[in-house]
Amino acid sequence: MDLEQLAALRTPEGSAALAAADAVAGGDPLGAAASLRAAGIPAGLAAAALTQAELRRRAVGKFGPAATAMFLTRPGLEQATRAVVADRRAQRLRAAGVATLADLGCGLGADALAAARAGIRVYGVEADPVTAAMAAANAEAAGLADLFTVKCGDATAFDVTRVDAVFCDPARRRAGTGRRIFDPNAYSPPWDFVTGLAERVPRTVVKVAPGLDHALIPPGAEAEWVSVDGDLVEAALWCGPLAHSPRRATLLRCKEGPPVNAYGREGRPSHTPVAGTAVHQVTGDGTTEAPVGPVRRFLYDPDPAVVRAHLVAELAADLDATLADPAIAYLYADRAVATPYARCLEITDVLPFSLKRLRALLRERRVGRVEILKRGSALEPEKLRRDLRLAGDQPASLVLTRVAGAPTALLCHPT
Repeated sequence: MDLEQLAALRTPEGSAALAAADAVAGGDPLGAAASLRAAGIPAGLAAAALTQAELRRRAVGKFGPAATAMFLTRPGLEQATRAVVADRRAQRLRAAGVATLADLGCGLGADALAAARAGIRVYGVEADPVTAAMAAANAEAAGLADLFTVKCGDATAFDVTRVDAVFCDPARRRAGTGRRIFDPNAYSPPWDFVTGLAERVPRTVVKVAPGLDHALIPPGAEAEWVSVDGDLVEAALWCGPLAHSPRRATLLRCKEGPPVNAYGREGRPSHTPVAGTAVHQVTGDGTTEAPVGPVRRFLYDPDPAVVRAHLVAELAADLDATLADPAIAYLYADRAVATPYARCLEITDVLPFSLKRLRALLRERRVGRVEILKRGSALEPEKLRRDLRLAGDQPASLVLTRVAGAPTALLCHPT
């Protein structure tokens, strides 16, 4: 996609091509292209329209119905923030009194549009000309062009003294190849610029990869890990007056789930419904260690946001649970408690790992369908599944882990 193709898609003829492409998208690509050409749509315009139609179909999972009017690129869609996450971040910024925001590296505008919907005036900066033009088009399509404007340029050159707050999502993929960048110093903008933003604008938020090394978290910043329906999707650093706790795990539940307990105390789980989405949070300093004990009747598999935030100990205290190995984030308790922060399984059998013994146990229990979970095990689940030679009519969950350093297999069933 180039600027000329984007401009063509925004003409009346381009709108007609997009509508035609949407009607045939999702089927045979060659047949769809032939259908548009048969309708008299030029080949180049047809190809661009079909690409947009397919990207919009994929984007609905991230952006909802708004995706049907957005202009997208494949890399931009992959890196864009989910709407439910962006909306919650925008609400938090607005609640902190932010009225003007610089979005440095705004991409397709997912976060900027959420902030604009919250009533914040957003100035976006994007280095890629096509992506910047798409972000502007997306603002216009959403009716937010008066609140979100985009400039194509160098994010490091933007005058941040013009705004109340800064949001920065540094590029973590290499241009042209799309390969992930794991060294923060190779981000764009570079990490030293990103972490220096808070010294210039105290209310700074930085979106980072969920695998961020805790050693890179700036002193005084709040590091938040966010999951959506159990999938860990991102982490963010909240700086200055926006930082409320050293570590936070935020679980956004969009689907129906089990009943939950609300506590609302610092260092304890709490939850708040926001715009149809339940927001569950655990906070703490990330340094507390959970007690270690024996395997008990119930196993809790914590949400990945809780694990990455190093807040397993806080959850353990809430569940009256212990670890069976100090390095493995499975919790064990005597009672099954409904909680959004972990999945609960009832343990029926515990045995030191042995393929022969495990195969015999599963045959005795008539297990023919097995879900394999693992932490602290080097075994490949699919290879193990083949080696187990399952031949029964009962389902089960098999947990591969370590107990006091020893490889262990736990046969479980969901509570």
